[in-house]
Amino acid sequence: MRKRNIMVFALLGGVLTACSSPGGHDASHDQHEGHEVVSDIREETSSIEVLPAFLSEKTEDMQTIYQAAAGHRELLENMPCYCGCGETANHTSNYDCFIYENKENGAIVWDDHGTKCGVCLEIAAQSILDYQEGKSIKEIRAKIDNKYKEGYAEPTPTPEI
Repeated sequence: MRKRNIMVFALLGGVLTACSSPGGHDASHDQHEGHEVVSDIREETSSIEVLPAFLSEKTEDMQTIYQAAAGHRELLENMPCYCGCGETANHTSNYDCFIYENKENGAIVWDDHGTKCGVCLEIAAQSILDYQEGKSIKEIRAKIDNKYKEGYAEPTPTPEI
């Protein structure tokens, strides 16, 4: 398990570098600027270990973020997303950008929203990295809120911690 965490850490670090522009504003955020309703693909698999087919053509880094997001439900349900998906897709947290539903039988209904948005990916990746480094959910939330408070869409209506 420790080796897996190190691998996730390394891959997520690479994605963070790739997602951000030098000014801090994510170029892929612009696709959400118009707040138009986005049609997301949803796909059910038997568990978080089985990734959806819509990820098969995506990078290994993106697949890793999706799997890590599914495994960090409590963390990401406490992180808002700042891409505008609260308005366009009725998301309530960053977790919703990756997972539509957790079924009682362990099945997962995945959402492809995160595949189209660098802001979503970056918030999840940074939150998971910080959590693996021992930061509290409250500390991570403050960091995310501070980083995205200007130049991004309104945050999802994620409850305060």
